[in-house]
Amino acid sequence: MNTVSQRPEFFELHNGSKSPLPFSATEYERRLTALRQLMSDKGLRAVLLTSMHNVAYYSGFLYCSFGRPYACIVTETGCTTISANIDLGQPWRRSYGDNLIYTDWKRDNYWRAVNHVLPQTDLVGIEGDHLTLAARQKMESLNSNLRAEDISNDIMALRMIKSAEEIALIKGGARIADIGGAAVRDAIQTGAREIDVAMAGRDAMELAIARDYPDSEIRDTWVWFQSGINTDGAHNPVTTRQLESGDILSLNTFPMISGYYTALERTLFLEDVDPASLKIWQANVEAHELGLSLIKPGARCSDICAEINAHFAALDLLQYRTFGYGHSFGVLSHYYGREAGLELREDIDTVLEPNMVVSMEPMLTIPEGQ
Repeated sequence: MNTVSQRPEFFELHNGSKSPLPFSATEYERRLTALRQLMSDKGLRAVLLTSMHNVAYYSGFLYCSFGRPYACIVTETGCTTISANIDLGQPWRRSYGDNLIYTDWKRDNYWRAVNHVLPQTDLVGIEGDHLTLAARQKMESLNSNLRAEDISNDIMALRMIKSAEEIALIKGGARIADIGGAAVRDAIQTGAREIDVAMAGRDAMELAIARDYPDSEIRDTWVWFQSGINTDGAHNPVTTRQLESGDILSLNTFPMISGYYTALERTLFLEDVDPASLKIWQANVEAHELGLSLIKPGARCSDICAEINAHFAALDLLQYRTFGYGHSFGVLSHYYGREAGLELREDIDTVLEPNMVVSMEPMLTIPEGQ
């Protein structure tokens, strides 16, 4: 009889064969080499990555947490993902490097697996913007000699410079975003519901991803399509509101390919547009074109923001701006991966470099009745 006490706390299982990953082995080695140089500079023998974006960036494995913790541990010689038994062999198949599976039979088996992989060291790099206070306390209580150093900003900076392979994938995503946008446009008609229009765009993009990236896992692609009053927030969810003639419409398509985000965002009007709304739309188009002209190596994010602010201020529209003018693309979604150091805002002084990828997406929101 197999009792709980006889079951393993963690184990390895190579079920099947390795699956094709989003990038070449050379690309993953490039990323790991850069991270190991950072480790060397900071005197670290290991880094414990716990976020979806960094685990995926360094291993290729995009986990599904569902309340369980995951990790990727990078040492001077190894790269090992830590995954839950519920996923069995899939994390190993989708990981560049090794994988260790922890079981649910005993509390804290995740941390036992982590400690099994960590080398004998008193200092480990962590993501301070992801590892919770409770998790950090648990880690240190189970390994009293271990100290943690937050390197989240350093590894974010490494992700901000995109490789040729990443840029190729992002361009492919942009092309598929256009496919979704065309499907959304074709589905728009008076009386249609937001959800019906959004599904048309999502389905078109997922079919295109399945066709053009057949080795990828199909997940997370979505559309935000808002109408009327629902357009006042850029991230407002889709509803069953029916479209009406004269509605302002917000079209946003987001194909997700192996954890990589791209976007198409457009403003439309259904059948007719009043002169006041058209004037605001034209001012925003001018801001978009101005912003595109400013995005170049050597430009400072805050300076780009200041110039667009001046454009809107001259038109007495700056008070209607609700967020920054753009952000980086890469391993991110609406629930993971924001690269806060590469956003076009007043408080970001990052200087643009070649192979950074950043969007330009000005938005004005005029409250109803004004």
